Amino acid sequence: MGKETILLVDDEVEILDLLEVYLVNDGYSVLKCTRGAQALDEVKGREIHLAILDVMLPDMDGFRLLKEIREEFFFPIIMLTAKIADGDKIMGLTMGADDYITKPFNPLEVVARVKTQLRRYQSYNQPKDAPGEGEEYDIRGLVINRLSHKCLLYGREISLTPIEFSILWHLAEHQGRVVPSDELFEAVWGEKYYRNNNNTVMAHIGRLREKLQEPAKNPKFIKTVWGVGYEIE
Repeated sequence: MGKETILLVDDEVEILDLLEVYLVNDGYSVLKCTRGAQALDEVKGREIHLAILDVMLPDMDGFRLLKEIREEFFFPIIMLTAKIADGDKIMGLTMGADDYITKPFNPLEVVARVKTQLRRYQSYNQPKDAPGEGEEYDIRGLVINRLSHKCLLYGREISLTPIEFSILWHLAEHQGRVVPSDELFEAVWGEKYYRNNNNTVMAHIGRLREKLQEPAKNPKFIKTVWGVGYEIE
């Protein structure tokens, strides 16, 4: 396997150069862009394994860039921002970002987050061998298959990011039982749960429901048990 290519998008050249040094030192190939339009050209013109996008870009809002990439591509995306507001974080996660880092940041932490996202993505795309028990669930027309990593809703394929697939799979595995938010977070993200992580879980559940065409007030598949967690009945 060759080097994984990381796309860096930020209008601050110093940040691009700093991240490039650390990522190249860790064996990654790096593409740097200072404009959103330039980044879209790179995404459509070559294979990208992960992108780090700044929220504030001179020609295009970082969230718009995220949305346009997510219409066609499902590689991991980490958002960078100077703002610490929860609203920005939730917006990014809801639109399909996988992780969020605020400035100023420790470059070593960024490299660690990149490794985590790539490891999850590679595991998600790794073909499995023979099917076994519990490799597929059919829940009232919602079919999720762990071998093919496909999700079908009434026969139509739903495109999910690796994190969205992992959330749905964990809930399907435990259908009939309420899965607490902390358990879901630690199972999917592989990190210790803290109270503010609940917003991360909520944002991804919201996006998942949107893809499953779930009505917010009376969802058919993923039920919210307030103060506890989520359940597929």
